[in-house]
Amino acid sequence: MLVQAGRQISGLPKSKKTVKPKMTVNSSVKMSSSSIHSSTKSQIKSTVEISKYIDVANNLADAASKITLKYFRTKFDVEIKSDCSPVTIADRETEIAMRELLAVDCPGHSVFGEEHGIQFGSGEGSQFTWVLDPIDGTKSFITGKPLFGTLIALLHNGRPILGVIDQPYTRERWIGADGYPSTLNGQSISTRACSSLSHAYLYATTPHMFEGANETAFNRLRDSVRIPMYGCDCYAYGLLASGMCDLVAEADLKPYDYMALVPIIKGAGGVITDWEGKDLVWNPKRPTPGLSAKETAAELKAGWPGEVLAAGNAELHAKALAKLAFKL
Repeated sequence: MLVQAGRQISGLPKSKKTVKPKMTVNSSVKMSSSSIHSSTKSQIKSTVEISKYIDVANNLADAASKITLKYFRTKFDVEIKSDCSPVTIADRETEIAMRELLAVDCPGHSVFGEEHGIQFGSGEGSQFTWVLDPIDGTKSFITGKPLFGTLIALLHNGRPILGVIDQPYTRERWIGADGYPSTLNGQSISTRACSSLSHAYLYATTPHMFEGANETAFNRLRDSVRIPMYGCDCYAYGLLASGMCDLVAEADLKPYDYMALVPIIKGAGGVITDWEGKDLVWNPKRPTPGLSAKETAAELKAGWPGEVLAAGNAELHAKALAKLAFKL
């Protein structure tokens, strides 16, 4: 479902109603204030008080992890959605839990999630959109492989300014935000130096995500790297940000698959764009009244990129783009 009526969901105990601009974080998996430099704080526009939203994102990830861990490696039903992708009770419950917290902490913000569609915000808050993927890598989740993750992004006027990858089973949490160094469990991270495609380690979730023109383009890149690997979902982007691999190239993606990754990759020194080198942005607008459900879905999807390329540095990214030579 892509569109949800504007309603606030209640039911969970309220989280903190106000979040202090300065982070007060106790858990080791959260971004620590010691990892943030005062010089970078001054670079953030005053209109976007991003530091307070880092606490909100951590609270969302904490709530999500309690549900995903409750179901991971247990028996549950798996449904197949209209796009042939699997969904579980864990996906749906996790997204609802995060929406309930956002209804308390950020009541005017828009929310877009994989399982429950879009809820448009109101007033000044509507310039912010939370983009949620409760379980990125549902196929990994249902087969017991701990490479799934919860993705949480905050967009400001369509541009991702905050992102979280949370892997609750391995207790790894990557956080990236404008003006802050990206972190893994509170420690600053950086991509590694690799300027040659022939030396690069490349990830994609599966070779089956490519078809037609993007398959031809991907194969050119795949054949140019040292080692192509598959099967990590969002975890591959965390590895890239941590300096463990060099490239991730994927297709058939939606905003909830990649928006959270953008600040993390950039804050670690990497580059992430679509396959034409354009920034990954998406500013959803209220659908035109009177459209059918199918037409409304098509209108919401218009303009969002489907192909994503992440690289550890600008030089390698440029070489990978040239090898893809992809045009929509």
